Amino acid sequence: MKIRFVTAGGTIDKVYFDQLSQYQVGPPGVERILKDLPVAFEYEIESIMRKDSLDMTEADRDAVAAAVERAPESLIVITHGTDTMIETAKRLAEIPGKRIVLTGAMQPAGFRNSDAVFNVGFALGVLQSALESGAWIAMSGQVFEPNRVRKNRDRGVFERIDSL
Repeated sequence: MKIRFVTAGGTIDKVYFDQLSQYQVGPPGVERILKDLPVAFEYEIESIMRKDSLDMTEADRDAVAAAVERAPESLIVITHGTDTMIETAKRLAEIPGKRIVLTGAMQPAGFRNSDAVFNVGFALGVLQSALESGAWIAMSGQVFEPNRVRKNRDRGVFERIDSL
């Protein structure tokens, strides 16, 4: 089994330079996370952009979709900024023959109190479960369908929407 990680940037990849919160989106945080863990699967990491998700455009979502479509692997984890992760998941939901799990972090992977390691590990578990093909969001310890989730900025979590 081989898993492809497609990285698009977001908080998980942010690197801060000073106390005034000057940052840039750096190399994929998932590289550091996987390097430090004793994983028992093959993986490939493809960094397609380094953007804050608030700066993502429809063309950027198309680039993420193209990376997923051309990937030889059927199991894909996408690390993505949390602010527009849902929009990207909706764009990816109809890609046939792929199981896609999007995840990210509320704090950069390099921060001691980051949720990045938990979220990446959780996404890997979700990816290998009995889910059907399609796009899923793995955040806040839960699995969400793209059309039934929202980011609660006040609480800093993703939560299910029961009625649309």
